Amino acid sequence: MSIELNHTIVAARDKHAESRFVAEVLGLPEPGTFGPFAVVELSNGVSLDFMDTDDVPSQHYAFLISEEEFDAVAGRLRERKVATYGDPGHNQPGHNTHDGGRGLYFSSPEGHNLEVITRPYGSGGS
Repeated sequence: MSIELNHTIVAARDKHAESRFVAEVLGLPEPGTFGPFAVVELSNGVSLDFMDTDDVPSQHYAFLISEEEFDAVAGRLRERKVATYGDPGHNQPGHNTHDGGRGLYFSSPEGHNLEVITRPYGSGGS
C-alpha cells in the first residue's frame, strides 16, 4: 500500500475568510464544506480543511505549481498588496530562484507562512 497525505487541518479564527484567501490566491475553486470545515481541494487530491479556533499557531504550507501558475499567483498577491519574500523568514523581498525554479513566501491573513515553488528544493536545477 502506498501512503499519501489526504488532508490536513488548518487553524483559523475565520475559516471562511482564510480558506477563500488561499483558494483565490492559488486560483483554486471556491472552498466547500464538510462538517465543521471549510475545505480547499488541491489538484493532487489533498485537501486543506480550515477549522475555526481561538488559538492559531503559525504553520508553513508549500505548494508546487507551474511557471505559469507562479506568474498568476504573484499577480494576484500584487493586486491584494500582499508582500512577497524569497526566504521563509520574510527578510528578502521578492522571490528566489532555487534549483532553477522560482519560489516565494507570503503571509495569509491568519499569519500562516505560505510558499509557492515551481521546482522542489533539492531537485538539482541550477
